[in-house]
Order: sequence, then C-alpha cells, then structure tokens
Amino acid sequence: MKYINNRDILDQTLNFALEEFALTHLDRDETYLMFYRMTPTVIVGRNQNTVEEVNMDYIRSHDVTVTRRLSGGGAVYNDPGNLSFSFIARDDGDSFNNYRKFTEPVIRALKHLGVDARLEGRNDLTVGGKKISGNAQFVTKGRIFSHGTLLFDVNLDNVSLALNPDAEKYESKGIKSVRSRVTNIREHLREDMDIRQFRETLLHYLFEGDDKIPEYTITDEDWIQIISLAKNRYRNWDWVFGKSPAFNVRKAKRFSGGRVDVRLVVKKGYIDHITIFGDFFGTGDVNEVERLLTGVKYEKDAVADQLKTIDVHQYFGKIGFDELISLMF
Repeated sequence: MKYINNRDILDQTLNFALEEFALTHLDRDETYLMFYRMTPTVIVGRNQNTVEEVNMDYIRSHDVTVTRRLSGGGAVYNDPGNLSFSFIARDDGDSFNNYRKFTEPVIRALKHLGVDARLEGRNDLTVGGKKISGNAQFVTKGRIFSHGTLLFDVNLDNVSLALNPDAEKYESKGIKSVRSRVTNIREHLREDMDIRQFRETLLHYLFEGDDKIPEYTITDEDWIQIISLAKNRYRNWDWVFGKSPAFNVRKAKRFSGGRVDVRLVVKKGYIDHITIFGDFFGTGDVNEVERLLTGVKYEKDAVADQLKTIDVHQYFGKIGFDELISLMF
C-alpha cells in the first residue's frame, strides 16, 4: 500500500479529482490510501437531487462549497474538523458493498486510541449509537475506491443548518438522505489531540508503524490532469446540479400585493415547465413570464438575470422583483 499525500489541500473538488485520478490512472495492482480535509462543503451522492438535500440560502450566505461525488449514498456536510479517508484498490470481485473490509483497519486504529467504534448497518461507523463516519464506494474498470468521513471535531450545529431544506417544496425520485444522530471522535479519545496529530497517528497505525511510509509522489504532469478534472467535473454546474434527477417544485407565499403560487418541473437542472398562479393584480399576461423562464437554469442568478429583462410589477402588480426571487428560491 502507498500513501498519497495531498499536502492538506482543503479544496474538495481537487481532492475528489485526485482520488479519481488515482483510481483510473495509477498502478492497477497497487493499493493507495488518501486522507483529505476540506473547507465547509456539502457533498451530495451520485444519485441525489442537490437542491432537495441542501439549504441553498445557508450555503450562499456562508460561502459553503457544494459538489457531487462519484459514489452513491446520502449528502454530508464537512469542514476542516472532518478527516476523510479513501482506500483505492483493485476490485477483486468481493469488495463492492463489503464495507467491513475497508473500515475494519480504521476501526482497529480508533480502538487503539480508546474510541469504541463499530460498524453498524451497512456503511456507518458509530460510537455509543451515534454516527462518526459514513462510507460509500465506487467501482470502474476493475478498480474500486471505498471512502468515508471521520467526524473528528466538526461544527455539528452547521450540519443541520446546511442540510435542512424545506422538504415540502420538493418532490423527486432522487435518493433521500437519512439523517442520523452524530458525535465527534475527539470527545471519545483516551488522550486529547488535534486533527493533524490524529491523522498522523492513524497513518502510522494503518501502515503498521513503518518509520518511512511508502508514498506515491504526485508529479507536475499529474497535477495538470487533476486540476482539469476538478474544473470539468467537480466544479461543473452540470455535474453538481444538472445531474440531479427530475423533480417538481412548489413554492407559494402571500405578500402584501397578493398570493403567488409557483409550480416547476426541473429536468437536468433546467426549468422544463413552469406554471404561476395567484390572486395578484397585474396588467401583463403571466404566461409571458412562464415562457421567459422555461429552459433557464434553476439557479438564483440565472432566473434573476431573466426577470431583470422585464418589469415585474407589470405582471405581478405590487409584488416586486426581490419578493418574487425570494419565493422561487
């Protein structure tokens, strides 16, 4: 096994790109280990509806990154207090969905530190019935990665704030996240340490105390491909939002100028159909607004840019531009 040292890069789009690069470009018969941390980030599973999982108002106001991973499972919020691990290996035909195979070394390392961790359910690590780690896997062309979170010292209040959209507004066939009670590993350590000490302790334990841990050195040529992959996939709106399953949105609110009820069908992140109802008083035909927004990205800035091209009061009377945008998002 070789260690891939990402030099504690906190950009998760780069970390995911590095992980994918290792999966698809490095020695197919070698096993690699990665650790990565990140700035405040929400990561949605491969088959999820992003806007259904994320509190977009909180995300925008707190500068939280949103990205999508290759593996399935539910949405997670991470910050620099989380340490994620990834084992990248040859798929021997008995690895996919075999979470015990990849989490057992981590569980042993945690027990060595006094943390009574155990695998519960299909893919969670828990302490005292509370979740400290969620795990997911991805397989392609005879290779697999199995990665998981380790909630070491995460701001747990922000977890619920970032992952708490208004579920009544969305209806889709995306895979819904299951929220669990969580706890931080740091609270359960036999001896306190910071997250960097925790990472180094885990690293040496997983490499069985080797004084010189074997590493794969990331070359400049590697980085060119990794940065390109981060840009074209993990920072790409079409991947993060556009890949969401089709979903319906219903948003309604009464303003001083009347009630507005908006129904949307969103496909691949774009407004496929929109109907606007209400008891507002406007002189324009609201069907013109519907036609204006059809085919537009279901994204606040994109919709706002379209609405700026018209006089909103002409269609919605005393209801203004800001009120309409606040309703739709």
